[in-house]
Formats: sequence, C-alpha cells, structure tokens
Amino acid sequence: MTQETESQAKFKAKMFHAHSAAERAKILEFLQDGEKYVCEIVPYLNQVQPVVSRHLKILKDSGIVTYREDGTRRMYAIVDPRIFGVVDAVTSELAKALKKEALKNEENQ
Repeated sequence: MTQETESQAKFKAKMFHAHSAAERAKILEFLQDGEKYVCEIVPYLNQVQPVVSRHLKILKDSGIVTYREDGTRRMYAIVDPRIFGVVDAVTSELAKALKKEALKNEENQ
C-alpha cells in the first residue's frame, strides 16, 4: 500500500467515525440549511452543551464542519455540501441489507 493510499484510507476511517453517532448525523442534518450557533444546536439535539461541543469537535477534526467566531459565540457550518451525497447514499434499502448481513454473521459466530 502506498503512502497516499494509506493516508486516504485513514482519512476515510476518520470521516466514517465522524458519522458513527446519531447525534452527529442530526447535527449535519441541522446544518444543511446554513450555519448555526452552538446555542441553537443544543436544544435541537436535546443534549447539554459540553456533549454537543464534543460532537462538533469530532466533526470539525474530520474536516466536515468549520466554525467562525461571532463575538464570544461560535457559528458552525458544513465545509462542503457534497458530504450530503455520502449521507444520502445510505438509503433505507442499503441499511436494511447491511443489517440483515450483520445479523446473519452474528448467528454464525
């Protein structure tokens, strides 16, 4: 494996990790129509601010979201809307097929 291929694989793993929590998927959905303050995201998720900030940090570290300072507050936004193509590719049919295969594998272990 070349260094470039390995680097790309690590990036993909980091990106999929960022998508691995339902709360982060909800944040992405909420940001789809534009940037939001953290204080807007907190009630949307019905989570405490430190938990929301942790999820936002994971999304930021993976390169999916960015923020800008607005006084003492931060506004978060999607870096590139093409990320929704990745999110939208997980259709209910794909999820159902993968779940079925995972359950089959559990039974065989």
